[in-house]
Amino acid sequence: MDTSNAIGIFDSGIGGLTVARAVRQLLPQESIIYFGDTAHLPYGDKSTAALQAYAIKICNVLLQQNCKVILMACNSASVAAYDLVKEYVGSRAKVMNVIEPMINYIHDVYAGKSVGLIGTKQTILSNVYKKKVDQLGAGIDLRSLATPLLVPMIEENFFKNSIRAEIIDAYLSREELKDIDALILGCTHYPLIKASIQKFYNTRVEVLDSSEIVASSLKGMLEMHNLTNKSGKVLQQFYVSDFTQSFETSTQLFFGKHVQLTHYPLWE
Repeated sequence: MDTSNAIGIFDSGIGGLTVARAVRQLLPQESIIYFGDTAHLPYGDKSTAALQAYAIKICNVLLQQNCKVILMACNSASVAAYDLVKEYVGSRAKVMNVIEPMINYIHDVYAGKSVGLIGTKQTILSNVYKKKVDQLGAGIDLRSLATPLLVPMIEENFFKNSIRAEIIDAYLSREELKDIDALILGCTHYPLIKASIQKFYNTRVEVLDSSEIVASSLKGMLEMHNLTNKSGKVLQQFYVSDFTQSFETSTQLFFGKHVQLTHYPLWE
């Protein structure tokens, strides 16, 4: 495998950009190819079969670009399609999701404590976090809450006004999240409202940003498999399944410069 090949990252929309930005900050020598499946957002309310179909289509695009790693930067897609994608990709690329790094982190840091989790309906109803946490046998009390209004609110840029605080406060005040030591942001969109969540807790609870933890895990994986790019050549490429002005604006906000988007419909 050519170590100068790019890291492929995909999500339904702007949420995965939080992961791409964290990867860029931690691994500036790595090339990134990002696919935003904007035609099908949000992923959180889609069926397992639909998410699997989208994931395989996107993997084909990233494999055609010779990506050395495919990073599923979406909890809902990771829940529904990780095993399928890993089998489909085989030895052509390494495959990562955003769930395993977080599970490993809380195992190391929060054994015997109470940890909250917020995410989409798809992620929470799958119970995948609890199953994996229970398998660790670390005595972690995981408390989960579906927060379905947050992704559409973020995608529509409502996270910049007062609606944000009212909705966040209503969710975080729920009984399910009382007396926790840490809160997992179980959706890659949620780091965009991390500051508001931290304000609600006022340092009483550590807010766990999956994008930073995933980027760190990716770095370790590249080093372990000798896949770090040492060529000095770095590229960034962004594909979208449906061009939207909001996504173009978001990419500029995240990366501090104009980003050229390539329209790539998954079905024609």
